[in-house]
This record gives sequence, structure tokens and C-alpha cells, in this order.
Amino acid sequence: MIIVIVPIVILLAVILIKKIPLIGGNIQIALVITGFVALLLGGIFSPIDWFFAWLDGLDRLAWIIALAVFGSIYAETQVRMGTMNTVINVLRSIFGHSPRGLIVCVVLALAIAGSLLGDAIAVSTVIGVLVIKSLLEMKMKPEQIACTIVMGASLGSIMPPITQSIMLSSGLMGLPGPEPVMSISYITVGIGIIICCVYVAFSFIKIKSLPEDLIPRENAVAILGREWKVLIPLLVLFTLVVLRTGFKIDPVTMAAGGALKILGGIKIVKGLVNLIVLNIIIATIVAFLFPAVHRKASSVFKTAILNVIPGCSIQLAAALMIGAFYKAGQISAVQEFAKTLNANIFKIGGGGAMLLIGMLTGSQSTAQNTIFTFFGPALAKIGVPEVKAAVAGAHLAMSGQGMPPADLTTFVVCSLVGGILSKKVDPVKAMLLNLPMCIYFAFIGFLFMFV
Repeated sequence: MIIVIVPIVILLAVILIKKIPLIGGNIQIALVITGFVALLLGGIFSPIDWFFAWLDGLDRLAWIIALAVFGSIYAETQVRMGTMNTVINVLRSIFGHSPRGLIVCVVLALAIAGSLLGDAIAVSTVIGVLVIKSLLEMKMKPEQIACTIVMGASLGSIMPPITQSIMLSSGLMGLPGPEPVMSISYITVGIGIIICCVYVAFSFIKIKSLPEDLIPRENAVAILGREWKVLIPLLVLFTLVVLRTGFKIDPVTMAAGGALKILGGIKIVKGLVNLIVLNIIIATIVAFLFPAVHRKASSVFKTAILNVIPGCSIQLAAALMIGAFYKAGQISAVQEFAKTLNANIFKIGGGGAMLLIGMLTGSQSTAQNTIFTFFGPALAKIGVPEVKAAVAGAHLAMSGQGMPPADLTTFVVCSLVGGILSKKVDPVKAMLLNLPMCIYFAFIGFLFMFV
């Protein structure tokens, strides 16, 4: 196990010890160094073998990277079209006639936006800024406002169809696609949304009636009658996803199945023909038919690519580490070691490690890349079905990310809330308020490992 322990210790040291000169706290450098150390400890010294190990890792993550790129472009088109403003207004007209109804509307709007944009920070900044002053008018404390925004955005970021945590866990488990994991997650996250709506409505809202200026003036029918066109790309994506996951009908495969099969057999390129990626590309093409998008196409692409560079750079670095772990034998070593342990102890220990890394780094992707790379395949080796293991990995990573003391989304939102309200907002207090959601995600993660 020395070939496993040394790379992991180095990885965690570089990520967590920020005082290390030049490299401390840099996740990309930590992943690359870990990959090279793993290869050397595995007796692989040829640079050519290193390159092919990286290509193997890149092949495993290709569709995740493709999803990030095209998902970012799609998300930017929806921002330019004002799709989420329309969704918010419709939800407010339906639910927003009472204080508790309005806060439920906010959580639902953030969750819907998160499921379409795929990133909690993006949702918090794009949508959250629209609701901060309204929540303050309902006598909510700044930390409660921040918690509500973080909670809704985080729920949305794990809700399919665009969800990095589920995509990454499915990819690390070697599944051909995320659809089985997504089908389960629609239910688990849906229940989480209900729980969180009840929590914020009854814990944060103390007033009995809404201020006059917050009461909606238009009904949903009138809003949809005026703005229905901006929802077309969203409805296209929704229809494609429902047809495939609910009715096993896939128009893309029916139209171009032969070409997709050929491209799907080509390393790395196969990431582009993942069905989720293709559905997002189709919805994006539809969005570009709208003047608000195609008249500013260069700006849309530029913003989308800039938004996705940080995440993709981590995945490119993780590809080297993951490829190295498979080629140099670390994955096999952990799988064999797992078989010598009590299965329940191994599940609890591995799950706890994912929560801890998520807590310390504030990043679900770091928790998955550092721990689930080993932990996921080992779970399969001791009898946990691969789909259940992927569900567990995604939910545990999201749980750890939101816990104190380092959730990046909470820091960003607290800064945003504090700036708009000109008040000091305690991020740790906001994270503590967010614990019910994190505990729920952790419960689901452990449930799927044991049941």
C-alpha cells in the first residue's frame, strides 16, 4: 500500500498546506505532481508511458470535460435570453403571495437555474443578486439570506441534467453514461429540495404577510403569454431528457446512430458524442436562433470559455493522476486492500474521508478526484453496484463541500450579500445554517453504499 499512501499524502499536503512555497494550495499542480509520483512508484519511468497514461485518464474524463464546455456555452445563452428571469417571475406569480411562499419560490428558482447552469457559484451570482433585497424586506438576517441562496444553488448544481458531481462520479466509476445515476438523483435531489423548502420557510420566516411591493401583480398565464419564446431552448432540452430517461426514446440516436457508434469508439472524441452533451448542444443551437444570442455570439463564447477554464484545467490535471493510478497499479492495490477489510468499516472510513476533504477544500470535485478515484472502484470490488456507488460519491462530495469551514460558494455569496446590504455577513454562521442540507446529502450517500 506504500504506492498508494505516498501519492495521497503528497496530494493532500500540497492542497491543504497553503504555506508551501509556489505550489501550496494549487489543486492543478497537486494533481500533476501526484500523478508523476504514482507513476515513478509504480516503476514507470518512460515519458512516452507517462503521456499514454495521461491520454487514458483524459479518455475517462472526456465526456465530463465536454459537458463542462458545452454546458457553459448553453448556460451563457440562457443568461443572455433572460430565461431565468422569466422562470422567477412565473414562480413568484404562483407561490409568491405569502412570505413562506416567496422564499419557497426563491429556492425553487435557484434550484431550476442550477440544474440548467450546473454551477452553484454562477447561479448564486446571476440569480441570487435578484432576490437579496426582497429577502431582507422579509426581516431575514444576512446569514439566513446567504444560506437560502447557497442552499438553492447547491441543490440545483447536483440536480440533473447539467450536474458536474454526478457526471464526475459516473465517469470515475467507468460507467458508459450518467443516465442511471441521473434517474435516481432526480428523486433524491427532489426530496432534498422539498426538505430544504420546508426548513427555510419555517426556520427563517417570522413575518405573517408580505410587504406591498413584493406581492406579484401579474399571473403566470400573462407572463408566459408574453415571454414564452425565451423558454423554447429550455423546453427542447427538457423534452430530450424526458424522452430518453423516461421513455427510452432518443431522437439523436435514431437520427445518427451509425455515426455516433463510430465516433463513440474513438478515444477522447467519444466525449463529444455523449448523449447528454449532444442534447445540450442541440438546445444551444436552438438558443442561437434568438437575436439576443446570435447578435452577440462572440461575447457568448468568450464569457462561456472564460467561465469554464478553471474547472477544465483541474480536470486536465486530474486526467494525469487518474491515468497514472490505473497504469501504475494504485487502483488495483486499493481494490485488493479493500477486500481484506470489513466492508462496513471500509464504507464508513471512505465516506468519512470524502466528507473531510470536501470540508477542508470546499470543493466537491477535489473530494471526488482525490478520494473517490480510489474509493469508487473499491466499493464495486466489495459488492456495491456501480450505479449506487456513483450516487453515493456524488452526494457525499456535495455534502462535504457545503460543511464548515471552507465552502467556497458560501464565501462568495456572503461577500455578495454583504456588499449589496452594506452589512457584515459571517460565512461560518451561514455554513452552519446550511448543515441540514449537507446532512441530508451525507445520509443519501451512506444509504446507497449500505442498501
